[in-house]
Formats: sequence, C-alpha cells, structure tokens
Amino acid sequence: MNAAAPALIAQQLCKQFRRKDEAAVQALAGISLEARHGELTALVGPDGAGKTTLMRLAAGLLRADDGSLTVLGVDVGSDPQQVQDRIGYMPQRFGLYEDLTVAENLELYADLRGVSAAERAKRYPALMEMTALGPFRTRLAGQLSGGMKQKLGLACTLVRSPELLLLDEPTVGVDPLSRRELWEIVRGLVADQGLTVLLSTAYLDEAERCSRVILLHQGKVLSQSAPPEVAGLASGRCFVATPSAQQSARALQARLLDQADIIDAVPDGGRVRFVRGTGAAAAGAIDDVLRGLAVEAVAPRFEDGFMMLLRAHANREPLQAVLVTRPIAGRPDDAVVQVQQLLKKFGAFTAVDRISFEVRRGEIFALLGPNGAGKTTTFRMLCGLLTPSAGQLRVAGADVRSAPASARSRLGYVAQKFALYGPLSVIENLEFFASAYGLRGQRRRERIAWATQQFELADQLRAMSAQLPGGYKQRLAMAAALLHEPEILFLDEPTSGADPLARRAFWRRISALADQGVTIIVTTHFMQEAEYCDRVAIMDSGQVLSQGSPAEVRQRASTLARPEPSMEDAFIAVVEQARSRANASGTAPPVAA
Repeated sequence: MNAAAPALIAQQLCKQFRRKDEAAVQALAGISLEARHGELTALVGPDGAGKTTLMRLAAGLLRADDGSLTVLGVDVGSDPQQVQDRIGYMPQRFGLYEDLTVAENLELYADLRGVSAAERAKRYPALMEMTALGPFRTRLAGQLSGGMKQKLGLACTLVRSPELLLLDEPTVGVDPLSRRELWEIVRGLVADQGLTVLLSTAYLDEAERCSRVILLHQGKVLSQSAPPEVAGLASGRCFVATPSAQQSARALQARLLDQADIIDAVPDGGRVRFVRGTGAAAAGAIDDVLRGLAVEAVAPRFEDGFMMLLRAHANREPLQAVLVTRPIAGRPDDAVVQVQQLLKKFGAFTAVDRISFEVRRGEIFALLGPNGAGKTTTFRMLCGLLTPSAGQLRVAGADVRSAPASARSRLGYVAQKFALYGPLSVIENLEFFASAYGLRGQRRRERIAWATQQFELADQLRAMSAQLPGGYKQRLAMAAALLHEPEILFLDEPTSGADPLARRAFWRRISALADQGVTIIVTTHFMQEAEYCDRVAIMDSGQVLSQGSPAEVRQRASTLARPEPSMEDAFIAVVEQARSRANASGTAPPVAA
C-alpha cells in the first residue's frame, strides 16, 4: 500500500435504497472525498445527508451501487473482510451486552476479533486507563451512565488495534463532561498513536477541532476543507446584538430569524449572534429590528460558515412558529410547577435527593446535568409516571402524589427516544395518540388537522414513522404531545442527535409556544440551547447544584481566568466544583446509572 495515499478514497460513489411500494431514496449521489492518514476527519450535515450510509459502506457492511471506495488501499466492495480485519467501527447504537460486566463485554469482543491472550494482557490495562473504567470492571454495562457506556463501546471497538477508526456520532446523548472526556481520548489516539479517525457528529464545535471537515447534504459533498476555510466563508458577515432591557435574547433571535436575509441567529451569552446574507433588498428590514441596539462585528467561526454553505444549497423555508388554538390565560408569575424536598429512592440508591424548584406560567425551564444526574427520574415524577418517595409535588394545581391522572391530563410529554409507534404511519400515530387523550369526533379531526398543518407533516402522512428522518420524528412526537392542548410540555432531550437546522426549527416552535402561555420544561445536553431558557437548574447525583437565569448561572462560574464563561464552561465548572467538594469531604456518591 502507498503510505502517502489517503486512508479512504471515494470516487463517484452512489448508493440508493428501495423500499416496497416506495420510490428509491438516493442516499449518496456520486460523491468523491478522501480521509488522510493520521488525521481526524469529520463528517457533518443535516439528517438524511448520507453520513451513516458512507460509514457503513466504508466498514464493508453495505455495497455501493456505483463508483469506487478504497479503504487502506483495499477495494472494500471486492474484499470487505480484509477491510473489517483492519478497522474499528463504532456505530451510533453500539451493541453492548447490558447483562454482562464491563470486563465480560471486553472479553466477548476480544473473542469475536480473535485477540490472543498475550494481546489482551497488554491491551486491557491501556484501555481501562484510557477510558477510566478500571474501577468499574465488575459493573454490569446496563448499570453504567450514558457517557460510561460510550467509553466502554469505544474500548470494545479498540480491543484490537485498528489502522482506521470509524465513529458514527459517538457523543450523541452524552453530557458535556463525558463528551469532553471522549474527545480527549479520541484526540489522544490521533496525536499519540497516529491513528486515522473518521467521525460523524451533530456538534459543530466538535467538527471545528478536526483537521478536515466534509459537509454532506442530500447525498452530495458541499465542501471538504479545513475548518478555518469554512469559517472564512462568513467573514465580514458575523455580528452580536445586545437585546434591550424589555426584550429577551430569545425574542430578538426569533425576530431576526424571520428576516429573509438572515443566514443564522442564535442566543449567545445573553446576546444574539447572527450572520447576515448578501442581499441588499432586505437590509432595511433587518436594520429596523436592530434599531437602537448595540451591535458589533465578530470573527467568524466554523458554525457560521457551515450555515452559509447549507443555506446556499437548501431551500430557505421560514422557521414555522406554532400557533395554539387557545392561548393559555393567567398571570406570568403563577407557579404552575412546585417542587419541594422531592425525593426518589430505588432500594438503597437515591436517584433524586430532596430537590426544590418552581416553574412559572409561560416559562422555559431547563433541567441540566450529566448522564445519571436524576433529570429523567425527576421528569417522570413530574409527569405522574413515577411515585416520589417523599416531598411535595404540584403540577397545574394538582397534587401529583394524590391525583396523578388529573395532573397528566394537563401536560404533554416527549420522551428521549420519541415514544412513537414505528410500524404505524404518521397519520396512524396521530390517530392513536388522539384516542389515548380521549379526543373524539369533530374535536379529534380538528386537532389532527391542526397538528398536520402546524408541524408541516402533510407530505409525510403515509410514511412509516420508523423510516422518518430525525427532524420529522421530532416534529411528529411534539405534534402528538400537543394534540390535547396541554398547559405544560415536558421535553426530555428532544434535540439529541438532531442537526443544526432541525434544532433551530425546534426552538422556534418552543419559543412561540411559551409566548402563548404554554409552560416548557426541557432537558438538553446542548448547553447553547440553555440560552433559550428563562431559567435553568443544574443537577448532579440527584441534587440541584445551581439554579437561576442563564446569565446568573454563568456569572457564578466566572473566574479571573475566564471572566465571561459560556454556558458549557459554567456547567462543567459547577459540576466539577461540587464533585471536588464531595470528594474532599468523603461524601462523594457512587456514579449513577
């Protein structure tokens, strides 16, 4: 093999999928790209861009329809086994055996890969040290936190030293602390061992750390270059605006996104960062939105250039703001969720440890925390799906402990994995959930028509929900949760794995719902999304460590070295300081599942 040749070369690569009674879907449409030896290369792009298909082709799990794909000098279509013997591949849902321990999972994958006893003796200690899983060798994989499961999956992938490592969205659903640890491992493999890594990611800040980034959209390559080159595409077009005292960053962002020549706008540390397009006709309308506000130019970053590229090739559709049929009346200072000394134990394990907080009407409130912090357990108690061990809990005026059914009738819930019925079509899912909420006759027809129109589902009504792109699954799950017009909407990591366009569309809808009186409680691992919220609470080990507005939480984490921390900086600082204090006092709890 020519050592100077790229580790992976695709030339005019095509792949389509056919489903019974449906038109063929072109996943890859004649793409040409390469990944170089000893480099970290990222694949980015919206849902359905072709990232996972390319990964599976490179791993020899699919065969291309046309074109060529060479991996480590081998035609993967002609000899997939030779390629598989030399690479490591970690798919999005890595197959850990949850009823086996950490050590037993490693042994199983070593057996499957034919790793000798001598190689295992050398390899295992290095893997345990690299992933910090040594103290948990005897713990069942099913009892690990999400971040620890991902690290175990990576260790199993590396049980035999590969020449090329393929990672398909390895940090999806992983909290910022675990994400940072995973990235330190991957970058160490590249820097210290010279490993070649090709990964896909929904996090654009991760792509910015790579040597090269390949942007896919609708099965085509839009760009393959170093991150600074992509950022340069937005040079001279990036600004931050400070909202007025009477306006939230979220409201200003929504007004900017409604302008035709705004490429992107996101809340950013209490301000709004936005990218202007090249059109002169819309400049006056944008200037009207910004009139009287402090606006300053800023250096472009990778995400800005990414959005420039994507907007140039994707049809620009207005981000739809959901309009409820009946805006919810009531004073904004009404506390519609009241939690006092809430406790939940599972046997000897304390999942939620006497937490207290309130959420006001029309507020967007975020529960943040590492994997295993107790967020989902808290959610399930708020929704009446779990009975608290102790404490007081009122939702929409009802005592959840004594009247859970009354509380549930006034709230909507979108679970982490979207509780949709995969074998049912979009319209069948809507019909099912309408029935579950007791909607009948004309009322049922009206609400399904509302959901179809507001969430732009008309062109997908007959599609099976299991086959929908992630963005459409998200829309359908939200539509189903809002059919009965709840006062409170619970969203448990709803944007996990979603691409940037889908996340922006999601938050545009959420902001509009809050403006009409719907109370939103959300968990997320995207710390930038916490900036959309009115207040946040950071949890770890079942306890609330800090709560307040995003600005207040950021300010508390401010230091001389980092006077203006981002929300992610603040999150990591709050959790690490609490853990450090617990370790120093000898009260550190066990790592939660």
